[in-house]
Amino acid sequence: MKKRNSRDEQSDINLFREEMGIVEKIDQDKIQPVTASPKPIAKFRQQRVEQALNNTFSDQYEPHTIGSEEILSFRRSGIQHRLFSRLRNGHLQIEAELDLHGMTVAIAHQALAKFLQDCQIDTLRCVRIVHGKGWSSKNQKPVLKTKLNSWLQQDDNVLAFCSAPIEDGGTGAVYVLLRRAKLKA
Repeated sequence: MKKRNSRDEQSDINLFREEMGIVEKIDQDKIQPVTASPKPIAKFRQQRVEQALNNTFSDQYEPHTIGSEEILSFRRSGIQHRLFSRLRNGHLQIEAELDLHGMTVAIAHQALAKFLQDCQIDTLRCVRIVHGKGWSSKNQKPVLKTKLNSWLQQDDNVLAFCSAPIEDGGTGAVYVLLRRAKLKA
């Protein structure tokens, strides 16, 4: 590559300045970003969200204890039989899974509330929750299965749930059909 001499460079600069003419200087020392930054969450609002998660499900209602091999089945009115049948047979795509094995009731309660909230945010429709059969619980009674049955029925975003087929956990797991999240315009 050939090196240019300084006289050629000066003539190029002068030619450029002639072509540009008079230029007005714009007073701006900052460039505005194109992307929007996330909105901050106020401290008290965050505390209200956490408290709402803790109070999502009531423990005041205690249904009868469900057996380890008992099949769970629930659907709200308005849910078509065909859709529920597809859920029960495992013909809907599972988009997320929560495993509650080995958790205490309190921890499972929080994990479930957070999981269902995240599913709504991510607009998930069908999920699987593994609760186990309770063989290692006191008296070999399925504590989490009984609680989960109650909690899911209390959540308005849960349209239906049922025990999974054998290959996906059988009576130790449930498929859950969630309400479609409303899109914000």
